[in-house]
Amino acid sequence: MSITQFIDHHYRHFNAAALKDAAKGYKELVDQQNGKMLVTLAGAMSSAELGLSLAEMIRQDKVHAISCTGANLEEDVYNLVAHDHYVRIPNYRDLTPEDEQKLLDRHLNRVTDTCIPEEEAIRRIEKAVLEEWQKAEAEGKSYFPHEYMYKILLSGKLEKYYQIDPKNSWLLAAAEKNLPMVVPGWEDSTTGNIFAGHCIKGDIKSSRTVKSGIDYMMYWAEWYMATATKNKVGFFQIGGGIAGDFPICVVPMLSQDLGHEDVPLWSYFCQISDSTTSYGSYSGAVPNEKITWGKLAIDTPKYIVESDASIVAPLMFYYILGK
Repeated sequence: MSITQFIDHHYRHFNAAALKDAAKGYKELVDQQNGKMLVTLAGAMSSAELGLSLAEMIRQDKVHAISCTGANLEEDVYNLVAHDHYVRIPNYRDLTPEDEQKLLDRHLNRVTDTCIPEEEAIRRIEKAVLEEWQKAEAEGKSYFPHEYMYKILLSGKLEKYYQIDPKNSWLLAAAEKNLPMVVPGWEDSTTGNIFAGHCIKGDIKSSRTVKSGIDYMMYWAEWYMATATKNKVGFFQIGGGIAGDFPICVVPMLSQDLGHEDVPLWSYFCQISDSTTSYGSYSGAVPNEKITWGKLAIDTPKYIVESDASIVAPLMFYYILGK
């Protein structure tokens, strides 16, 4: 029995039914209506190795743009070059503060049950991307954070360090297609902190060598209008936070702040989240709330799967791929 057949047969009620309905809606938009889909990545989905399924979605043209946190941008590359040096801690809930200090002493940075090795992952990428920052500055140019990552991946300079099959890197798949991307709040990522450090030390003279979040929003507005006026555009949100809130806001910005008429609303919305609805929580807000902000229409297909994205997203992606 294929995964598609399994879901069709067993997933009939509650979150299981929401998962199947949302996956069918995704397929209908992309396959039958020639729509485009934005996927947003919050949390630590790259360290959860979502690339095992997301990379193929990108290669098969089921994903047409990505919004991700700076952490997800860099952690996919960390996994690509340092996978064998990661340490998994299955009993992470039992760790004492002293145990955590021992991990720090070993230069292991913990994300739930997974520890990222500083030297093999973070410092290896720092060296490669610093060369690109300094080269751009010398040429008087500036690029987006994701463009620098595309450059170091496509240059081949990291290939000798690969420790996973490169087909399982979603960022490499995106780089090979030059996929449109926004990385809001990149400044609070490890690589963003490293860039600030090099600016403070004087290794980089201008912080404008890396374009900002405002530059991303202007770029994103141009992409959305060029795309949504020709094709329906869907919004597939994993988690919440800035990775989701930033790109969805382009619609009310275009219509309310810029005064453009007939700005198409999002044509599909799905969120996978384990956040409960609570006072002021964006991650836990139900889709209908977005109608009041001019993001979704009354008749926009809306889905919310209240579950763990590391479980749900690969199942949905394989369903959408017909596997």
